[in-house]
Amino acid sequence: MYLIFDTETTGLPKRWDAPVTDTDNWPRVVQIAWQLHDAMGECLEQQDFLIKPEGFNIPYDAEQIHGISTELAEKDGHDLHEVLSKFLSCLQGATFVVGQNVGFDINVLGCEFVRSGIQNNLAELPVLDTCTEHTALLCKIPGGRGGKFKLPTLTELYDFLFSESFIEAHNATADVEATTRCFFELIRREEFSQEQLKAEPGYLEDFRNFYSDGISLLGLKHINLREASQALVQDEEEDLGTTTPSDISHLKEATFVHLHNHSQYSILQSTISTARLVESAVEQSMPAVALTDHANMMGAFHFVNAVERYNKSITTDSEEENKTPLKAIVGCEFFVCEDHKDKSRKDYGYQVVFLAKNKNGYHNLAKMSSLAYTDGFYYVPRIDKGIVQQYKNDLIVLTGNLYGEVPSKILNVGEKQAEEALLWWKSIFRDDLYIEIMRHGQEDEKRANQVLIDFSKRHDIKLVASNNTYYVEKEDANAHDILLCVKDGEKQATPIGRGRGYRYGLPNQEYYFKSAEAMKSLFADLPEAIINIQEVVDKVEAFTLSREVLLPNFGIPEEFLDVADADGGKRGENAYLRHLTFEGAKLRYPDMEDSIRE
Repeated sequence: MYLIFDTETTGLPKRWDAPVTDTDNWPRVVQIAWQLHDAMGECLEQQDFLIKPEGFNIPYDAEQIHGISTELAEKDGHDLHEVLSKFLSCLQGATFVVGQNVGFDINVLGCEFVRSGIQNNLAELPVLDTCTEHTALLCKIPGGRGGKFKLPTLTELYDFLFSESFIEAHNATADVEATTRCFFELIRREEFSQEQLKAEPGYLEDFRNFYSDGISLLGLKHINLREASQALVQDEEEDLGTTTPSDISHLKEATFVHLHNHSQYSILQSTISTARLVESAVEQSMPAVALTDHANMMGAFHFVNAVERYNKSITTDSEEENKTPLKAIVGCEFFVCEDHKDKSRKDYGYQVVFLAKNKNGYHNLAKMSSLAYTDGFYYVPRIDKGIVQQYKNDLIVLTGNLYGEVPSKILNVGEKQAEEALLWWKSIFRDDLYIEIMRHGQEDEKRANQVLIDFSKRHDIKLVASNNTYYVEKEDANAHDILLCVKDGEKQATPIGRGRGYRYGLPNQEYYFKSAEAMKSLFADLPEAIINIQEVVDKVEAFTLSREVLLPNFGIPEEFLDVADADGGKRGENAYLRHLTFEGAKLRYPDMEDSIRE
């Protein structure tokens, strides 16, 4: 008896090697479908259930894959315990568990059994998987690790076996039907051995003869889950992410400052020099501007000096005397991971923005950056929350872009986990924590913003508007995209996306240094996000990083001391250096001529 099943979930685990008892690691099941077949392929049972989410929501990124929204699951979902009981009843009559990359499904379902406290034998049954090195050799799709063929997706395997497309991937009931057809076709072609199937002699021949005309689909009707989800939210959805320019007269007196900017010191990720960043802020008549490069502080000195040069120019030039001085806000966008010393697995962490309130805050940023490179570097320079707590003084924190901990968990993990993360940051930084809202015109950003605004109201954490700036003018977007291709060794013709055959790139051309008026228009419906920026600026004290070169004070013989050096001069040291030079020259030139002496 073959039990063929598939699940759709809230996402992926953080650690693939974690036990099923690690309930915080494994995602939640939101749909499960299964078919039970006898040895000759006769379907004895077919079931399909949406799971009612209890204590969790379905993240945006997961919904984008399978189309199941939280609203749809709440409306049409079934109680998890009830569904698990039905699955267990079917499981007890099975000889094999079958699926496409079924190890993942076994783990997530096994974890749901643990959460529900239901004893089961799922992990004890032998497994037959349609996604193996053997099927990779059949399909011969390049792109695998170590020069091997890649493991085929269900769509790729289906296309190889039947020379037709399978377009309903990531609907569990459709995936099970397609997997079933692929599995029995592989048996018909004797790609599974008699030993693997634990079959009697002659089984494979009998099976092949029984299906001499090939394997057909059961012909099940599948609900379009994406359309069903969209129908539920269409009327109530608020357009928070793509506000159209409207009346901004109520923001006329408000100050806008860009608090999230990258320079060329975010290596091969930004086209903006520190001098050009300062010039752009001046051109837009902004009273301050921030520098928040990725994990390093290399641009801080040049940035602060550029601001100081501008401020000095407006005090000495009579034509510039009516201009407003500019305040430099030194910051850094750190990769905050679980354990910065753990190099056993990839953990890029979350991108969180820190701003220095004063020079002590700057020193804390510098210390964290040093630790990120010396102790935490693994693919990227990383810190962890222990380091954040150690060097938290005199720092302001913004929750960051979509790769920040709170927005990322909203989109990829769940709102409950995102809220818990936000409360941790609030417990550490209190009123110096701000929720960063960005509007680049992206659907994922729009979804995250809805939840972030709700968090702001619920926990009394102020919002600030920002634009994740990587280039100055909108026309620079293509040059910036070429720069990203150079960084990753990719061709610009390669499409932007995730996975093999795609490359990294920004989703649109909105990541430029926008004017204050443009930002106010974007946030006209959320004026507090603009108004609160001034509070951040007021918390920052101006400081300088330039100083005289500090050299060690070397003692010199008494005969070379010069009383005139009381004014801070180096006459005695210079005379002693001259003496040493000529003494050394005598060793090389015993008969020193006047021309050499000169």
